[in-house]
Amino acid sequence: MATILFVYSTTDGHTLKISQSMQALMQQQGHQVTLLPVNQVEESLLNSHDKIVIGASIRYGKHQAGLVDFIRQHKRLLENKPSAFFTVNLVARKAEKCTPDTNPYIIKLLTELDWQPSLKGVFGGRLNYQQYGFLDRNMIRFIMWVTKGPTDPKTDQDFTDWQKVDEFAQGVCQL
Repeated sequence: MATILFVYSTTDGHTLKISQSMQALMQQQGHQVTLLPVNQVEESLLNSHDKIVIGASIRYGKHQAGLVDFIRQHKRLLENKPSAFFTVNLVARKAEKCTPDTNPYIIKLLTELDWQPSLKGVFGGRLNYQQYGFLDRNMIRFIMWVTKGPTDPKTDQDFTDWQKVDEFAQGVCQL
């Protein structure tokens, strides 16, 4: 069985929840999985694991700068090991934007980085207006209004296809 380093960046905690779900499935398959936020990963960990998985949230159309810097810094190593990357965003709630070939955020990031991980995934995020501060709540409501999404300030909706999450985790195990 493989050792898997699972690196994530999260804005409101949903990418961590998805990552923990995948970690549990991979461990049930007999793999040893180390799950860490991107800012706690040292190069020695990258070298000592067989596979690397990176999960990243989107806020206002962008991945966190620390995650992008991490991929840039370690791109050569990521290209020389089995690697997987997934992004979590609310645009992926739409059927026409929920795959690596149709989601604008993953396409833009991977093109910008000139990186093609062994496995790519896109998952819908969670919309929980009550969790956000005043500015984020109103900005996201406006974006949802423009994109014909839920705007009720009491909305707490998970757009994640959990079966797709499990299938992605199985795919990592098979890399």
